[in-house]
Amino acid sequence: MENRIQQLTRAGLIAAVYVVLTLVIQPIGYGTVQFRVAEMLTILPVYMPEAIPGLAVGCFVSNLVGLSTGANPAGGWDLLIGTAATAVAAFLTYRLREIRFKNLPILATLPPVIVNAIAIGAELALVYGGVPWYVHVIGVAAGQLAACTVCGTLLAATLNKVKIL
Repeated sequence: MENRIQQLTRAGLIAAVYVVLTLVIQPIGYGTVQFRVAEMLTILPVYMPEAIPGLAVGCFVSNLVGLSTGANPAGGWDLLIGTAATAVAAFLTYRLREIRFKNLPILATLPPVIVNAIAIGAELALVYGGVPWYVHVIGVAAGQLAACTVCGTLLAATLNKVKIL
């Protein structure tokens, strides 16, 4: 029972940190070209499976706050599509956790980049009619690559070095 409580607590903390990091840089966390520094946390399923629901809940709450403040142009679509994309990407990250290059899970940083580029790119193409889908895919992929792959790999290197997890 204690282990389940610890996992639930970690999932809740991950969700809370995700929300805080998204809201701190709120203007650039939404839109066609977005950089959510919170997306660096998408590397955490490599270290703990409870990060999967933690990231999904954090994404949902961040998108809900963005919707309620008017910062999120995708509106209600992002609650569904963004959260689902985050959950799927987190699960795929977890599945790739064993593949390492110089002890870094670099390949595991790619599911959030690819899944979000496709899903959020399609979502934004619906919201911003007239702009081709691939333009949104490129914009989202660029932001995700910076947050997930660059920042996520730095976070993984730090976690490996301090051996917290």
